[in-house]
Amino acid sequence: LSYSVLVLGLNHNWFAIPAADVTDSVALFQLSWAIVMGVLTLATLKLPVAFTAIAGLVVVALVMLVISTKNADADLAKAAGYVVFAFAAIGVYAFLGAASAASGGKAYPLGPSLL
Repeated sequence: LSYSVLVLGLNHNWFAIPAADVTDSVALFQLSWAIVMGVLTLATLKLPVAFTAIAGLVVVALVMLVISTKNADADLAKAAGYVVFAFAAIGVYAFLGAASAASGGKAYPLGPSLL
């Protein structure tokens, strides 16, 4: 949602950011979210490793996007997309485990905590 507001604002010049600075604005946005998710990753270290893996892979994907945005590297952006599929797959696994436990079944193993 916040990225869509950023893109809409940049496309409609709501933020009055010069065209030459748009790439840096997008990279700064991505870097900001990478920092927020990095802190969240630290907070997940006492949870099962699946949650740390999800948050950590989000950080990896965002850092890859920052680098690809700054360098206009489409291959790195594509690789970041593959990382997104990886954390989405782990997230689906965690969700299915929670759904199984909530419906009376056995919870899926999510691994030990790292701390």
